[in-house]
Amino acid sequence: MRFIDLFAGLGGFHKALHELGHECVFVSELDPVLRDTYKKNWGKDINIHGDIRKIVKDNIDLIPDHDILCAGFPCQPFSKAGKQLGREDDRGTLFDEIVKILEVRKPKYFILENVRFIAKHNNEETWKAMKVEFERLGYQVDHKDYSPHDFGIPQHRQRIFIVGSLGINALDHFSFDKVDRYKKNVVELENFIEQNPVSAKQLPKSNQDCIRLWQDLIDALPKEVKIPGFPIWGMEFGADYPFEEQYPHLLSAKELGEFKGNFGISLKGMTKEEQLANLPSYARVEDEFPDWKQRYIRQNRQFYKDNKKFIKEAVKQISKLPSQSWQKLEWNVGDSERKINNYLLQFRASGIRIKKPDFFPSLVCTNTQIPIIGWENRYITKKEGLKLQSLTGLKLPENDNAAFKALGNAVNAKIVKLIATQLLVEEKKLNGVATQLQSSNPLSKSYEPAK
Repeated sequence: MRFIDLFAGLGGFHKALHELGHECVFVSELDPVLRDTYKKNWGKDINIHGDIRKIVKDNIDLIPDHDILCAGFPCQPFSKAGKQLGREDDRGTLFDEIVKILEVRKPKYFILENVRFIAKHNNEETWKAMKVEFERLGYQVDHKDYSPHDFGIPQHRQRIFIVGSLGINALDHFSFDKVDRYKKNVVELENFIEQNPVSAKQLPKSNQDCIRLWQDLIDALPKEVKIPGFPIWGMEFGADYPFEEQYPHLLSAKELGEFKGNFGISLKGMTKEEQLANLPSYARVEDEFPDWKQRYIRQNRQFYKDNKKFIKEAVKQISKLPSQSWQKLEWNVGDSERKINNYLLQFRASGIRIKKPDFFPSLVCTNTQIPIIGWENRYITKKEGLKLQSLTGLKLPENDNAAFKALGNAVNAKIVKLIATQLLVEEKKLNGVATQLQSSNPLSKSYEPAK
């Protein structure tokens, strides 16, 4: 069958459908670096187009007839990490380009991928509007959330997968329950990471020093004191600025001067601008603090009050760290061993995140949040990133920043292949191709991580 690959990125859809024997007849990708990388992966002769909006507006005939439309359309407008503008964002309208192509070319199937929040965005109004559009064009649709870790890949990355088939009852043959049969409860992490690979980028000394300071704080706590499960905001240790009925923005410099800011520093005698600079960044807002933020502030101040005598020296050193994000810690490993370097780490804007060493955090499209193998003091390699996205064998942009941005935006090829195998089963039957899918694993060997 013939398929098109929109917002193609590295070609996760291409890899999945190519291995199922289907032919790519059109590609669109806005990023010139990724267009070049796509050619390296899928052939110099392949014609990759740029902005799909211009193509749809000015020359939609460039898009040939096809059987399957694939698109991992931009997720930022719908992501919880963004402003959540949805279709009010320019990138949100890219969904409309997909609709226009479906309307003109009427492929029998489509497979779409996006952040799972899209189904909840705007009290589900966004998804309802999308579904109405699909049904207006004659498509029966279904959707389900999946993460690579559902299928034995150690990465938490929840995404929504939307499938459609043209015609009344056209999806009667398809069920996500059939995809679910390939879920795995066991993940073998050692199959996805290497031991001290030569190509690995080491964690800078400054980051390692930061981890050691937080380890000092943890070591200073009595064993019977539980490490907080809420985000630890070091700036609140010693602070007493108001945050409930009143908050800093409402107070004059004289009024705010009666309180203490980051790590207990007195705000007395400062200008209002200086005072705000000595408050946590989240306390400089002009609106009242939401309930969740008030709760975390209360919890942190109480934790410090209860344990000040144990941790005050470590806190003094943490207060000298160069970034407020380094002065925050997210301990997500519960009552497990209290050694930070035994786990997977991320340096995030929200703090240093500590995760159990069985599932990687989601690969995201920023190089500042590349997962860290704590016990080897190194970032994951590009090769390991490819494995986590089921893209083993593909080339990446040479620049590390561009490579991890591409991986963070990529669609997981293994999940696509599982879904496509079930979605296109009727076509295989019609074409006389044997398809005892439930009695064999539909994944090719190329998806198996190196042992």
